[in-house]
Amino acid sequence: MSQVEDLAKRSREASILLRRATPGSKSAAIKAMGARLKSRLPDILEANKADVDQAKTERLSDAKMDRLRLDEKRIDEVAKALEAVGSQPDPVGKVFDERKAPSGIICKRVRVPIGVILMIFESRPNVTAEAAALCLRAGNSVLLKGGHEAARTNRMIATCLQGAVAQEGLPSDAVQMVEGGHETVDELLLLDRWIDLVIPRGGEGLIRSVVEKARMPVIKHYKGNCHVYVDEMADPIMARTVVLNAKTQRPGTCNAAEKLLIHERVAEKLLPQIAERLLKAGVKLRGDDAARRLIKDMKVATEQDWTEEYLDLIMSVKVVKDLDEAIRHINTYGSAHTDAIVTGNEMTARRFLNEVDSSSVMWNCSTRLADGGQYGLGAEIGISTERLHARGPMGAEELTCLKWVVTGNGQLRQ
Repeated sequence: MSQVEDLAKRSREASILLRRATPGSKSAAIKAMGARLKSRLPDILEANKADVDQAKTERLSDAKMDRLRLDEKRIDEVAKALEAVGSQPDPVGKVFDERKAPSGIICKRVRVPIGVILMIFESRPNVTAEAAALCLRAGNSVLLKGGHEAARTNRMIATCLQGAVAQEGLPSDAVQMVEGGHETVDELLLLDRWIDLVIPRGGEGLIRSVVEKARMPVIKHYKGNCHVYVDEMADPIMARTVVLNAKTQRPGTCNAAEKLLIHERVAEKLLPQIAERLLKAGVKLRGDDAARRLIKDMKVATEQDWTEEYLDLIMSVKVVKDLDEAIRHINTYGSAHTDAIVTGNEMTARRFLNEVDSSSVMWNCSTRLADGGQYGLGAEIGISTERLHARGPMGAEELTCLKWVVTGNGQLRQ
């Protein structure tokens, strides 16, 4: 048995032991994780600085550098997220459905752990802690495979997490950091005997590679091509602030808005106001013919632009005839991640929310709110654009599955 397979086997054994863990012991371990991160803050920041310095020499993209970099505030946010996850009700054992069959047997569907989860991620060292906490909350063991660019940071964080798990009497193998390169990932993706689910977080290339090679189920989103549609009944001040926040608050994230659609009846008055604020914030605009007639020196948006995830201060703009055209454009070019409408017309908003086929649809708020922490999940292990099992930001409950628990008193099949 190879070293990689041995890690996966130990993770399976730990997942079996976790089924005996009480909700209180899991909560205590998760809260201890956050406390250890705060107590080891100088060590984590030192490791992260070394990773960031090396990443600069490798010319990592601005988006990846932003995700890689930690500071005291970000670590404090992670610790708070872990505290929130530790305080959540335990999803394991929750009865989803219960019925009495004609034979008299009692049939329940109950939430149970998935088992062993493999997380493969790029740049984001915060994922190391948040994924471990969410998996543990749901009674799963987790194998964490971060990118080489965050190796030192991930290693330091994982040491804190394992110490906290062991401190509370749970198996330390429930949280394991996997070292190695692409060949290690390739081997892990073949170990469906030990690993039940893989969740990749990173660029589209990474996710497509995992989907092609994995023998176990994959929960994924390829990219976040998110839209804001400004309707003819939009409040102008709200429209300006929502679009600006959705694009510029943190442009390197998958829930940042990449496209602006605006109704033709308000485009002449409102688009220059929105564009002025975007340009002042450093956003480069590209547009269709109608948008370019209203905004001087705007570059032409090509067909490729409508599907592109920029992860940068770039935004494409389209003037649409009506709500139907906006919905049709989003469903044609979007990535089913997060899309928002700004309007004061409830009927228009309800149509948008019903007909746009995305994992999160929003009315009068920024796409940047599409996040597990913002949704009250404490943290998220990822955002799924799948249609089976889980969709949208995934918290602890989405890391469980259902099984039937049947109770009788001697009934037989007639």
